[in-house]
Amino acid sequence: MSSTKEPEPGTKTGRGFSRRGFISGVGLSGAVGTGLLERAAEAQPAAAAKLAGPGAVPITLQVNGKPYNLTVEPRVTLLDVLRDRLDLTGAKKVCDRGSCGSCTVLVQGKAVYSCNVLAIEARGKDIQTIESLTAEGKRDPVIAAFVDNDAQQCGFCTPGFVMATKAFLAEHPNPTDEQVREGLGGNICRCGTYVGMRKAVLQAARQGGPHA
Repeated sequence: MSSTKEPEPGTKTGRGFSRRGFISGVGLSGAVGTGLLERAAEAQPAAAAKLAGPGAVPITLQVNGKPYNLTVEPRVTLLDVLRDRLDLTGAKKVCDRGSCGSCTVLVQGKAVYSCNVLAIEARGKDIQTIESLTAEGKRDPVIAAFVDNDAQQCGFCTPGFVMATKAFLAEHPNPTDEQVREGLGGNICRCGTYVGMRKAVLQAARQGGPHA
C-alpha cells in the first residue's frame, strides 16, 4: 500500500496549492492584515473637536429672540429643555420618537421634531416655538385660521401643526390643496381633523401667509 506525503506549505501540486498550504497562507495574510490595521489606527491623529460630556455642560439657546444660559447633559433633547427648563410647554411630548410631529418647532426657520434634536445641537441657532406667535396679545394669522376652521379638537397636535404650517407657508405662499396634504404629511392628528386643518392653511395663505 503506497503512502502519499502531503507537500510542504506553499508548494504546488498537480492540482494547485495543498490544503495545508492554503490554511497556512490564510493565517499569514490575516496576521499581516491585522498588523496593518493596528498600525493605521495608531497613525490616526487625535480628534480635533473636543467631545462634550458625559456630564452636564454649559450652553446658550436662542429661543423666541431671547438667550437662555443653561447647564444640561449632552443627551438631553431640545424638547425636554423647552418644557422642563424653560417652561415653554406649547410643544407637546407625545410619541417622543419623531413620528407624530406634536413637538414641532422652528430651527433656523425650518420645521423640526424637537424630540429628535439634542439641545447642544441647537446652540447658536434661532429657535422659535408656538409661544412666540401670541406676542403682545396679537394672534398670528395661522392660529386665527385654525380657530376659524375648527381645526383642533383635543389640542395635543395643534401646536405642531401650526409651527409646521408656518414653515410650509414660508416656502409655499400660494399652495394647492394637494401641496398642503404633502407638506404637512409629517404631522399626525389622532382626532382626524385634517379637512379643517387644510382649510386653515389655505386661509392663512390667502391672508398673507406666515408673515402677515
